[in-house]
Amino acid sequence: MTTATPFSWRSMLFVPTTSDRFLESAMRRPTDAIQLDLEDSVSPDLKESARARVGALADRAAAAGYDVIVRVNRPWRLMVRDIEASVRASVKAITLPKVPDGSMVRAVAEILDECEVEAGLPRGHTRLIPMVEDAEGLHNMDAIAAAHPRVCAMIVGAEDLAVSMRMAVDPDGLYVPNIMAVVACRRAGIAPIGFVGSIADFADQDKFRATVQRAARLGFEGTFCIHPSQVEPANEAFSPPEATVTRARALLETFEAEVKAGRAACTFEGRMVDAPVATQARQVIERHEALQAMLSRRNASGKA
Repeated sequence: MTTATPFSWRSMLFVPTTSDRFLESAMRRPTDAIQLDLEDSVSPDLKESARARVGALADRAAAAGYDVIVRVNRPWRLMVRDIEASVRASVKAITLPKVPDGSMVRAVAEILDECEVEAGLPRGHTRLIPMVEDAEGLHNMDAIAAAHPRVCAMIVGAEDLAVSMRMAVDPDGLYVPNIMAVVACRRAGIAPIGFVGSIADFADQDKFRATVQRAARLGFEGTFCIHPSQVEPANEAFSPPEATVTRARALLETFEAEVKAGRAACTFEGRMVDAPVATQARQVIERHEALQAMLSRRNASGKA
């Protein structure tokens, strides 16, 4: 199994696998990952033709410098065929919809093992992003997040969860499931992604910007986007501001000097700094460095 790299996708823009035009539009945006969709945006009569296109589209997006994710279908017969078509060097991760428990994740991981061998890829190349979208998945969220080393992130699917729970798609109902997701992801050592709200609300840009900024404060690291206009607000929200990074470095420098002098705490900008505060500063710097590494790799591949 290959070693996981730090999660650094702030924005993951859905692109219907049936459309060259939408892919061209996506590749004009600074999205961190293009998510080729075989599920909700593809009608049942086009599933087979969409699946046949996924490899070429993934290779095209990867050649342009984008990381590529593929969202596959449920039920199992569709999912297995989608996975077989999606396992390739250009696809970094697969999004699994409607995951009910950890056993499904482990079964998919076993399929991926076989597909990667057949494709000549290292075992573990293809990461997994489970979507929790019903009451059963919500009950088993901890087990899903920790189900397999391939899992790199997890997200709550607001619309489908609301159907399962017979509740409105609004912050009142979605707050607790999303906080549960943050807790489950942190326990499992993976990235919580998403936000408290409906992904379909993209028309009001000020509202979306406030929503993803709140998500970052709640501990989320990135999100799916269904419209290109959501990409830049997401990138901004999930990136530590330069001033915050500069302050974190200065705080750590002050704290570490005090530790060397034998003191366990110090004052920085009029506030007490102890070990937990210093750890938060380190997390800010680590996040910044992971994002810079991703952007440097992308620039080296030729993407502006």
